[in-house]
Amino acid sequence: MGGNGGGGTNADKRPNELLSSWFVRSGWSKGELARQVNRRARQLGANHISTDTSRVRRWLDGENPREPIPRILSELFSERFGCVVAVEDLGLRAPHRSPSTAGVDLPWTGPQTVALISEFSRSDLMLARRGFLGTSLALSAGPSLIEPMQRWLVPSSSAPKFSTGLGEAGLAPDEASGPAVRRPSRLSKPELDLLETTTVMFRQWDAQCGGGLRRKAVVGQLHEVTDLLQESQPEATTRRLFKVAAELAELAGWMSYDIGLQPTAQKYFVLALHAAKEAGDKPLGSYILSSMSRQMIHLGRPDDALELIHLAQYGSRDCASPRTQSMLYAMEARAYANMGQPGKCKRAVRMAEDTFADAEEWDEPDPDWIRFFSEAELHGENSHSYRDLAYVAGRSPTYASMAEPVMRRAVELFADDPDHQRSYALNLIGMATVHLLQREPEQGAELARRAMRAAEKVRSERVNTRIRKTVDTAVRDFGELAEVMDLTDQLSRHLPETAEAV
Repeated sequence: MGGNGGGGTNADKRPNELLSSWFVRSGWSKGELARQVNRRARQLGANHISTDTSRVRRWLDGENPREPIPRILSELFSERFGCVVAVEDLGLRAPHRSPSTAGVDLPWTGPQTVALISEFSRSDLMLARRGFLGTSLALSAGPSLIEPMQRWLVPSSSAPKFSTGLGEAGLAPDEASGPAVRRPSRLSKPELDLLETTTVMFRQWDAQCGGGLRRKAVVGQLHEVTDLLQESQPEATTRRLFKVAAELAELAGWMSYDIGLQPTAQKYFVLALHAAKEAGDKPLGSYILSSMSRQMIHLGRPDDALELIHLAQYGSRDCASPRTQSMLYAMEARAYANMGQPGKCKRAVRMAEDTFADAEEWDEPDPDWIRFFSEAELHGENSHSYRDLAYVAGRSPTYASMAEPVMRRAVELFADDPDHQRSYALNLIGMATVHLLQREPEQGAELARRAMRAAEKVRSERVNTRIRKTVDTAVRDFGELAEVMDLTDQLSRHLPETAEAV
Protein backbone atom coordinates (compact mmCIF):
# COMPACT_ATOMS: atom_id res chain seq x y z
CA MET A 1 0.00 0.00 0.00
CA GLY A 2 2.96 2.29 0.65
CA GLY A 3 3.81 2.26 -3.06
CA ASN A 4 0.54 4.02 -3.74
CA GLY A 5 1.06 6.57 -1.00
CA GLY A 6 -1.80 5.19 1.11
CA GLY A 7 -2.07 5.00 4.86
CA GLY A 8 -3.34 2.19 7.02
CA THR A 9 -6.97 1.14 7.01
CA ASN A 10 -9.26 2.88 9.45
CA ALA A 11 -12.73 1.56 10.11
CA ASP A 12 -13.73 4.88 11.68
CA LYS A 13 -12.62 7.11 8.83
CA ARG A 14 -14.99 9.79 7.60
CA PRO A 15 -15.05 11.71 4.30
CA ASN A 16 -12.38 14.38 4.12
CA GLU A 17 -14.56 17.45 3.62
CA LEU A 18 -11.64 19.87 3.51
CA LEU A 19 -9.82 17.99 0.76
CA SER A 20 -13.11 17.51 -1.12
CA SER A 21 -13.80 21.27 -1.00
CA TRP A 22 -10.41 22.17 -2.48
CA PHE A 23 -10.69 19.36 -5.02
CA VAL A 24 -14.13 20.45 -6.28
CA ARG A 25 -13.03 24.09 -6.60
CA SER A 26 -9.90 23.07 -8.51
CA GLY A 27 -11.93 21.74 -11.44
CA TRP A 28 -9.64 18.72 -11.74
CA SER A 29 -10.86 15.21 -12.33
CA LYS A 30 -9.59 12.40 -10.11
CA GLY A 31 -7.46 11.16 -12.98
CA GLU A 32 -5.91 14.58 -13.55
CA LEU A 33 -5.00 14.92 -9.88
CA ALA A 34 -3.53 11.41 -9.82
CA ARG A 35 -1.36 12.15 -12.86
CA GLN A 36 -0.09 15.40 -11.33
CA VAL A 37 0.76 13.66 -8.05
CA ASN A 38 2.71 10.96 -9.92
CA ARG A 39 4.57 13.54 -12.00
CA ARG A 40 5.53 15.62 -8.95
CA ALA A 41 6.56 12.48 -7.04
CA ARG A 42 8.96 11.54 -9.86
CA GLN A 43 10.43 15.03 -9.72
CA LEU A 44 11.09 14.47 -6.01
CA GLY A 45 12.69 11.10 -6.68
CA ALA A 46 9.79 9.21 -5.08
CA ASN A 47 9.48 6.78 -7.96
CA HIS A 48 7.61 4.25 -5.82
CA ILE A 49 4.51 6.48 -5.87
CA SER A 50 1.90 5.25 -8.36
CA THR A 51 -1.44 6.96 -7.71
CA ASP A 52 -4.65 6.27 -9.62
CA THR A 53 -8.28 7.45 -9.54
CA SER A 54 -9.30 4.85 -6.94
CA ARG A 55 -6.54 6.07 -4.62
CA VAL A 56 -7.71 9.69 -4.99
CA ARG A 57 -11.25 8.53 -4.21
CA ARG A 58 -10.01 6.88 -1.02
CA TRP A 59 -8.27 10.12 0.05
CA LEU A 60 -11.53 12.00 -0.46
CA ASP A 61 -13.30 9.28 1.56
CA GLY A 62 -10.96 9.91 4.49
CA GLU A 63 -7.87 7.75 3.98
CA ASN A 64 -4.69 9.49 5.18
CA PRO A 65 -1.83 9.17 2.66
CA ARG A 66 1.77 8.86 3.80
CA GLU A 67 4.47 11.40 3.05
CA PRO A 68 5.39 12.75 0.58
CA ILE A 69 1.78 12.72 -0.70
CA PRO A 70 0.45 15.40 1.72
CA ARG A 71 3.36 17.67 0.85
CA ILE A 72 2.78 17.13 -2.89
CA LEU A 73 -0.93 17.85 -2.57
CA SER A 74 -0.16 21.02 -0.60
CA GLU A 75 2.10 22.22 -3.43
CA LEU A 76 -0.34 21.32 -6.18
CA PHE A 77 -3.33 23.06 -4.59
CA SER A 78 -1.18 26.08 -3.62
CA GLU A 79 -0.10 26.47 -7.22
CA ARG A 80 -3.65 25.99 -8.47
CA PHE A 81 -5.11 28.73 -6.26
CA GLY A 82 -2.12 31.08 -5.97
CA CYS A 83 -2.09 30.99 -2.17
CA VAL A 84 -0.57 28.88 0.57
CA VAL A 85 -2.72 25.77 1.06
CA ALA A 86 -1.13 24.02 4.03
CA VAL A 87 -1.28 20.29 4.61
CA GLU A 88 -3.71 20.67 7.49
CA ASP A 89 -5.91 22.91 5.31
CA LEU A 90 -6.44 19.77 3.23
CA GLY A 91 -7.48 17.76 6.30
CA LEU A 92 -4.57 15.38 5.85
CA ARG A 93 -2.80 15.85 9.17
CA ALA A 94 -4.10 16.82 12.59
CA PRO A 95 -3.37 20.54 13.18
CA HIS A 96 -1.65 19.88 16.52
CA ARG A 97 0.85 17.57 14.83
CA SER A 98 1.79 19.94 12.04
CA PRO A 99 3.18 23.44 12.00
CA SER A 100 0.49 25.86 10.93
CA THR A 101 1.07 28.33 8.14
CA ALA A 102 -1.66 30.71 9.29
CA GLY A 103 -1.99 32.83 12.40
CA VAL A 104 0.57 34.10 14.89
CA ASP A 105 -0.31 32.18 18.08
CA LEU A 106 2.46 29.61 17.71
CA PRO A 107 4.19 27.28 20.18
CA TRP A 108 7.33 28.75 21.77
CA THR A 109 9.56 25.71 21.45
CA GLY A 110 12.75 25.16 19.49
CA PRO A 111 11.71 22.11 17.45
CA GLN A 112 8.39 23.60 16.41
CA THR A 113 10.01 26.94 15.59
CA VAL A 114 12.36 25.13 13.20
CA ALA A 115 9.48 23.20 11.64
CA LEU A 116 7.34 26.33 11.27
CA ILE A 117 10.09 28.32 9.58
CA SER A 118 10.98 25.39 7.34
CA GLU A 119 7.42 24.81 6.16
CA PHE A 120 6.52 28.47 5.72
CA SER A 121 9.72 29.35 3.82
CA ARG A 122 9.29 26.28 1.61
CA SER A 123 5.73 27.29 0.75
CA ASP A 124 6.85 30.86 0.09
CA LEU A 125 9.64 29.73 -2.24
CA MET A 126 7.31 27.42 -4.11
CA LEU A 127 4.72 30.15 -4.64
CA ALA A 128 7.37 32.69 -5.68
CA ARG A 129 8.76 30.21 -8.19
CA ARG A 130 5.30 29.78 -9.70
CA GLY A 131 4.70 33.53 -9.88
CA PHE A 132 2.20 33.79 -7.03
CA LEU A 133 2.35 36.27 -4.14
CA GLY A 134 0.82 34.05 -1.45
CA THR A 135 -2.02 36.34 -0.37
CA SER A 136 -4.15 33.80 1.50
CA LEU A 137 -2.81 34.64 4.95
CA ALA A 138 -4.84 36.78 7.31
CA LEU A 139 -3.26 39.74 9.08
CA SER A 140 -3.48 39.63 12.87
CA ALA A 141 -4.09 42.77 14.92
CA GLY A 142 -5.33 43.81 18.34
CA PRO A 143 -5.35 41.24 21.15
CA SER A 144 -4.96 38.33 18.71
CA LEU A 145 -1.53 39.78 17.84
CA ILE A 146 -0.40 41.37 21.09
CA GLU A 147 -1.27 38.58 23.53
CA PRO A 148 0.78 35.85 21.75
CA MET A 149 3.73 38.24 21.43
CA GLN A 150 3.71 38.89 25.19
CA ARG A 151 4.89 35.33 25.67
CA TRP A 152 8.25 36.52 24.39
CA LEU A 153 8.78 37.77 27.95
CA VAL A 154 8.24 34.37 29.58
CA PRO A 155 11.67 33.11 30.71
CA SER A 156 12.90 30.02 28.94
CA SER A 157 13.79 27.08 31.09
CA SER A 158 17.40 25.97 30.91
CA ALA A 159 17.08 24.00 27.74
CA PRO A 160 19.04 20.80 27.21
CA LYS A 161 21.07 20.33 24.09
CA PHE A 162 18.73 21.13 21.22
CA SER A 163 17.25 18.29 19.26
CA THR A 164 14.36 18.69 16.85
CA GLY A 165 13.40 15.03 16.73
CA LEU A 166 11.98 15.84 13.31
CA GLY A 167 12.10 13.84 10.17
CA GLU A 168 11.53 15.08 6.64
CA ALA A 169 9.14 18.02 6.23
CA GLY A 170 9.08 18.72 9.96
CA LEU A 171 7.18 15.56 10.92
CA ALA A 172 7.47 13.59 14.10
CA PRO A 173 9.15 10.18 13.60
CA ASP A 174 5.90 8.21 13.51
CA GLU A 175 4.55 10.46 10.75
CA ALA A 176 7.56 10.17 8.44
CA SER A 177 8.11 7.31 6.05
CA GLY A 178 10.88 5.96 8.28
CA PRO A 179 12.58 6.67 11.62
CA ALA A 180 14.03 10.13 12.02
CA VAL A 181 17.77 9.99 11.46
CA ARG A 182 19.81 12.78 13.00
CA ARG A 183 22.53 13.70 10.56
CA PRO A 184 25.90 14.49 12.12
CA SER A 185 26.92 18.12 11.88
CA ARG A 186 29.30 19.10 9.11
CA LEU A 187 29.14 22.80 9.87
CA SER A 188 32.58 24.20 10.55
CA LYS A 189 33.27 27.51 12.28
CA PRO A 190 34.33 29.18 8.99
CA GLU A 191 31.06 28.03 7.41
CA LEU A 192 29.06 29.45 10.31
CA ASP A 193 31.00 32.70 10.06
CA LEU A 194 30.20 32.81 6.34
CA LEU A 195 26.48 32.34 7.06
CA GLU A 196 26.57 35.36 9.36
CA THR A 197 28.52 37.39 6.80
CA THR A 198 26.01 36.47 4.09
CA THR A 199 23.18 37.76 6.28
CA VAL A 200 25.00 41.09 6.57
CA MET A 201 25.38 41.19 2.78
CA PHE A 202 21.66 40.53 2.25
CA ARG A 203 20.83 43.38 4.63
CA GLN A 204 23.09 45.72 2.66
CA TRP A 205 21.43 44.73 -0.60
CA ASP A 206 18.01 45.46 0.90
CA ALA A 207 19.07 48.94 2.03
CA GLN A 208 20.60 49.72 -1.36
CA CYS A 209 18.06 48.14 -3.70
CA GLY A 210 14.79 47.68 -1.82
CA GLY A 211 12.93 44.52 -0.90
CA GLY A 212 11.94 43.42 -4.38
CA LEU A 213 15.31 42.32 -5.72
CA ARG A 214 16.68 39.80 -3.22
CA ARG A 215 13.71 38.58 -1.19
CA LYS A 216 13.64 35.10 -2.73
CA ALA A 217 17.36 34.66 -2.05
CA VAL A 218 16.87 35.56 1.61
CA VAL A 219 13.96 33.13 1.97
CA GLY A 220 16.04 30.41 0.32
CA GLN A 221 18.93 31.03 2.70
CA LEU A 222 16.53 30.93 5.64
CA HIS A 223 15.20 27.57 4.49
CA GLU A 224 18.76 26.24 4.27
CA VAL A 225 19.45 27.35 7.85
CA THR A 226 16.44 25.34 9.08
CA ASP A 227 18.02 22.29 7.46
CA LEU A 228 21.17 22.92 9.49
CA LEU A 229 19.09 23.27 12.64
CA GLN A 230 17.76 19.74 12.08
CA GLU A 231 21.29 18.35 12.27
CA SER A 232 23.06 17.48 15.52
CA GLN A 233 24.92 20.62 16.60
CA PRO A 234 26.76 21.76 19.71
CA GLU A 235 24.57 24.03 21.84
CA ALA A 236 26.65 27.13 21.07
CA THR A 237 26.37 26.46 17.32
CA THR A 238 22.62 25.93 17.62
CA ARG A 239 22.20 29.31 19.32
CA ARG A 240 24.21 31.02 16.59
CA LEU A 241 22.11 29.28 13.94
CA PHE A 242 18.92 30.41 15.63
CA LYS A 243 20.29 33.96 15.65
CA VAL A 244 21.01 33.72 11.90
CA ALA A 245 17.52 32.31 11.36
CA ALA A 246 16.00 35.17 13.37
CA GLU A 247 17.88 37.82 11.37
CA LEU A 248 17.02 36.21 8.03
CA ALA A 249 13.35 35.77 8.97
CA GLU A 250 13.18 39.41 10.09
CA LEU A 251 14.79 40.48 6.81
CA ALA A 252 12.40 38.29 4.80
CA GLY A 253 9.57 39.95 6.69
CA TRP A 254 10.97 43.40 6.10
CA MET A 255 11.38 42.76 2.37
CA SER A 256 7.85 41.34 2.18
CA TYR A 257 6.56 44.45 3.95
CA ASP A 258 8.51 46.64 1.53
CA ILE A 259 6.85 45.11 -1.53
CA GLY A 260 3.35 45.07 -0.03
CA LEU A 261 2.97 41.45 1.17
CA GLN A 262 1.70 42.45 4.60
CA PRO A 263 0.38 39.14 6.04
CA THR A 264 3.47 37.31 4.78
CA ALA A 265 5.66 39.96 6.37
CA GLN A 266 3.90 39.63 9.72
CA LYS A 267 4.28 35.85 9.72
CA TYR A 268 8.02 36.15 9.10
CA PHE A 269 8.34 38.73 11.89
CA VAL A 270 6.58 36.39 14.31
CA LEU A 271 8.77 33.46 13.30
CA ALA A 272 11.84 35.68 13.68
CA LEU A 273 10.81 36.58 17.23
CA HIS A 274 10.47 32.89 18.08
CA ALA A 275 13.94 32.19 16.69
CA ALA A 276 15.43 35.16 18.58
CA LYS A 277 13.99 33.75 21.81
CA GLU A 278 15.62 30.39 21.08
CA ALA A 279 18.89 32.23 20.45
CA GLY A 280 18.56 34.01 23.80
CA ASP A 281 19.04 37.38 22.07
CA LYS A 282 16.70 39.92 23.72
CA PRO A 283 18.01 43.02 21.88
CA LEU A 284 17.44 41.26 18.55
CA GLY A 285 13.95 40.36 19.72
CA SER A 286 13.26 44.01 20.54
CA TYR A 287 14.41 44.99 17.04
CA ILE A 288 12.03 42.44 15.48
CA LEU A 289 9.17 43.84 17.57
CA SER A 290 10.08 47.34 16.33
CA SER A 291 9.73 46.10 12.73
CA MET A 292 6.30 44.73 13.60
CA SER A 293 5.46 48.09 15.19
CA ARG A 294 6.52 49.96 12.07
CA GLN A 295 4.25 47.73 10.00
CA MET A 296 1.31 48.45 12.32
CA ILE A 297 1.89 52.20 11.92
CA HIS A 298 1.94 51.74 8.15
CA LEU A 299 -1.36 49.84 8.39
CA GLY A 300 -3.02 52.54 10.50
CA ARG A 301 -2.95 50.69 13.84
CA PRO A 302 -0.82 52.94 16.11
CA ASP A 303 -2.32 51.45 19.30
CA ASP A 304 -0.94 48.04 18.35
CA ALA A 305 2.35 49.67 17.34
CA LEU A 306 2.69 51.25 20.76
CA GLU A 307 1.94 47.96 22.55
CA LEU A 308 4.63 46.21 20.52
CA ILE A 309 7.20 48.93 21.21
CA HIS A 310 6.50 48.91 24.94
CA LEU A 311 6.90 45.13 24.88
CA ALA A 312 10.25 45.55 23.10
CA GLN A 313 11.42 48.21 25.55
CA TYR A 314 10.47 46.18 28.60
CA GLY A 315 11.95 42.94 27.31
CA SER A 316 15.34 44.49 26.46
CA ARG A 317 15.48 47.11 29.22
CA ASP A 318 18.59 45.63 30.84
CA CYS A 319 20.58 44.66 27.75
CA ALA A 320 19.84 46.88 24.71
CA SER A 321 22.57 49.27 23.57
CA PRO A 322 21.93 53.04 23.51
CA ARG A 323 21.54 52.92 19.73
CA THR A 324 18.85 50.24 20.00
CA GLN A 325 17.10 52.09 22.82
CA SER A 326 17.16 55.29 20.77
CA MET A 327 15.54 53.51 17.83
CA LEU A 328 12.82 52.15 20.13
CA TYR A 329 12.12 55.64 21.52
CA ALA A 330 11.89 57.01 17.96
CA MET A 331 9.34 54.32 17.08
CA GLU A 332 7.45 55.08 20.28
CA ALA A 333 7.26 58.70 19.13
CA ARG A 334 5.87 57.60 15.75
CA ALA A 335 3.14 55.60 17.49
CA TYR A 336 2.19 58.49 19.80
CA ALA A 337 2.15 60.90 16.83
CA ASN A 338 -0.27 58.70 14.93
CA MET A 339 -2.42 58.42 18.05
CA GLY A 340 -2.61 62.23 18.23
CA GLN A 341 -0.72 62.57 21.52
CA PRO A 342 1.75 65.44 20.94
CA GLY A 343 3.04 65.69 24.52
CA LYS A 344 4.05 62.03 24.72
CA CYS A 345 5.35 62.15 21.14
CA LYS A 346 7.67 65.07 21.84
CA ARG A 347 8.90 63.45 25.05
CA ALA A 348 9.78 60.25 23.15
CA VAL A 349 11.55 62.32 20.48
CA ARG A 350 13.71 63.95 23.16
CA MET A 351 14.48 60.55 24.69
CA ALA A 352 15.51 59.24 21.27
CA GLU A 353 17.87 62.19 20.77
CA ASP A 354 19.37 62.03 24.27
CA THR A 355 19.88 58.27 24.15
CA PHE A 356 21.41 58.45 20.68
CA ALA A 357 24.02 60.86 22.05
CA ASP A 358 25.07 58.12 24.47
CA ALA A 359 25.70 55.73 21.59
CA GLU A 360 28.96 57.50 20.75
CA GLU A 361 30.32 56.61 24.19
CA TRP A 362 29.16 53.01 24.12
CA ASP A 363 32.27 50.84 24.38
CA GLU A 364 30.86 47.69 22.74
CA PRO A 365 30.31 47.25 19.00
CA ASP A 366 26.68 47.29 17.93
CA PRO A 367 25.31 44.27 16.06
CA ASP A 368 24.94 44.78 12.34
CA TRP A 369 21.13 44.82 12.42
CA ILE A 370 21.03 48.13 14.32
CA ARG A 371 23.85 49.94 12.51
CA PHE A 372 21.34 51.31 10.02
CA PHE A 373 20.10 53.62 12.80
CA SER A 374 22.40 56.52 12.04
CA GLU A 375 22.07 60.22 12.72
CA ALA A 376 20.27 60.49 9.38
CA GLU A 377 17.79 57.76 10.38
CA LEU A 378 17.20 59.42 13.75
CA HIS A 379 16.38 62.73 12.07
CA GLY A 380 14.20 60.96 9.52
CA GLU A 381 12.14 59.16 12.16
CA ASN A 382 11.70 62.22 14.37
CA SER A 383 10.74 64.46 11.47
CA HIS A 384 8.17 61.91 10.34
CA SER A 385 6.73 61.94 13.85
CA TYR A 386 6.23 65.71 13.64
CA ARG A 387 4.85 65.36 10.11
CA ASP A 388 2.40 62.68 11.27
CA LEU A 389 1.33 64.95 14.14
CA ALA A 390 0.60 67.65 11.57
CA TYR A 391 -1.74 65.31 9.67
CA VAL A 392 -3.50 64.07 12.79
CA ALA A 393 -3.94 67.66 14.00
CA GLY A 394 -5.77 68.67 10.82
CA ARG A 395 -2.75 69.63 8.66
CA SER A 396 -1.30 71.77 11.44
CA PRO A 397 1.26 74.31 10.15
CA THR A 398 2.89 74.35 13.60
CA TYR A 399 3.91 70.70 13.50
CA ALA A 400 4.81 70.94 9.82
CA SER A 401 7.24 73.76 10.65
CA MET A 402 8.75 71.58 13.41
CA ALA A 403 9.23 68.75 10.91
CA GLU A 404 10.85 70.86 8.17
CA PRO A 405 14.39 71.51 9.54
CA VAL A 406 14.74 67.98 10.94
CA MET A 407 13.58 66.43 7.67
CA ARG A 408 15.90 68.69 5.67
CA ARG A 409 18.85 67.48 7.73
CA ALA A 410 17.85 63.84 7.15
CA VAL A 411 17.69 64.44 3.39
CA GLU A 412 21.12 66.09 3.40
CA LEU A 413 22.70 63.19 5.28
CA PHE A 414 21.06 60.47 3.17
CA ALA A 415 22.06 62.24 -0.06
CA ASP A 416 25.67 61.42 0.81
CA ASP A 417 24.90 57.80 1.77
CA PRO A 418 24.92 55.48 -1.28
CA ASP A 419 24.17 52.47 0.94
CA HIS A 420 20.69 53.65 1.98
CA GLN A 421 19.03 54.85 -1.20
CA ARG A 422 15.58 53.67 -0.16
CA SER A 423 15.79 55.81 2.99
CA TYR A 424 16.90 58.72 0.85
CA ALA A 425 13.84 58.32 -1.40
CA LEU A 426 11.49 57.98 1.58
CA ASN A 427 12.81 61.14 3.21
CA LEU A 428 12.58 63.07 -0.06
CA ILE A 429 8.92 62.09 -0.17
CA GLY A 430 8.53 63.09 3.47
CA MET A 431 10.08 66.48 2.74
CA ALA A 432 7.71 66.92 -0.20
CA THR A 433 4.70 66.25 2.03
CA VAL A 434 5.97 68.77 4.59
CA HIS A 435 6.16 71.48 1.91
CA LEU A 436 2.65 70.61 0.75
CA LEU A 437 1.44 70.95 4.35
CA GLN A 438 3.12 74.37 4.46
CA ARG A 439 1.34 75.25 1.21
CA GLU A 440 4.57 75.46 -0.76
CA PRO A 441 3.61 73.33 -3.78
CA GLU A 442 6.51 74.35 -6.01
CA GLN A 443 9.08 73.05 -3.52
CA GLY A 444 6.95 69.98 -2.89
CA ALA A 445 6.76 69.21 -6.61
CA GLU A 446 10.54 69.51 -7.04
CA LEU A 447 11.19 67.14 -4.13
CA ALA A 448 8.63 64.67 -5.51
CA ARG A 449 10.51 64.66 -8.82
CA ARG A 450 13.77 64.00 -7.00
CA ALA A 451 12.08 61.17 -5.10
CA MET A 452 10.94 59.60 -8.38
CA ARG A 453 14.50 59.61 -9.70
CA ALA A 454 15.77 58.04 -6.47
CA ALA A 455 12.96 55.46 -6.56
CA GLU A 456 14.12 54.21 -9.95
CA LYS A 457 17.26 52.88 -8.23
CA VAL A 458 15.36 50.69 -5.75
CA ARG A 459 12.57 48.16 -6.03
CA SER A 460 10.20 49.11 -3.24
CA GLU A 461 6.44 49.20 -3.57
CA ARG A 462 6.37 51.10 -0.28
CA VAL A 463 8.39 53.92 -1.85
CA ASN A 464 6.31 53.88 -5.02
CA THR A 465 3.03 53.94 -3.10
CA ARG A 466 4.12 56.90 -0.99
CA ILE A 467 5.17 58.82 -4.10
CA ARG A 468 1.82 58.12 -5.77
CA LYS A 469 -0.09 59.25 -2.67
CA THR A 470 1.99 62.42 -2.43
CA VAL A 471 1.42 63.23 -6.11
CA ASP A 472 -2.32 62.60 -5.69
CA THR A 473 -2.38 65.01 -2.75
CA ALA A 474 -0.47 67.66 -4.68
CA VAL A 475 -2.78 67.37 -7.68
CA ARG A 476 -5.88 67.50 -5.48
CA ASP A 477 -4.75 70.62 -3.58
CA PHE A 478 -2.69 72.48 -6.19
CA GLY A 479 -3.68 70.97 -9.52
CA GLU A 480 -3.87 74.35 -11.23
CA LEU A 481 -0.09 74.86 -11.05
CA ALA A 482 1.99 73.78 -14.04
CA GLU A 483 4.71 72.30 -11.80
CA VAL A 484 2.15 70.09 -10.11
CA MET A 485 0.32 69.13 -13.32
CA ASP A 486 3.65 67.90 -14.69
CA LEU A 487 4.04 65.45 -11.79
CA THR A 488 1.42 63.09 -13.21
CA ASP A 489 3.36 62.74 -16.48
CA GLN A 490 6.60 62.31 -14.57
CA LEU A 491 4.99 59.59 -12.48
CA SER A 492 3.91 57.50 -15.45
CA ARG A 493 7.41 57.77 -16.96
CA HIS A 494 9.47 57.05 -13.86
CA LEU A 495 7.49 54.49 -11.84
CA PRO A 496 5.86 51.17 -12.78
CA GLU A 497 2.34 50.55 -11.58
CA THR A 498 3.37 47.60 -9.44
CA ALA A 499 6.64 46.25 -8.12
CA GLU A 500 7.64 42.75 -9.15
CA ALA A 501 7.95 40.44 -6.18
CA VAL A 502 10.84 38.00 -6.42
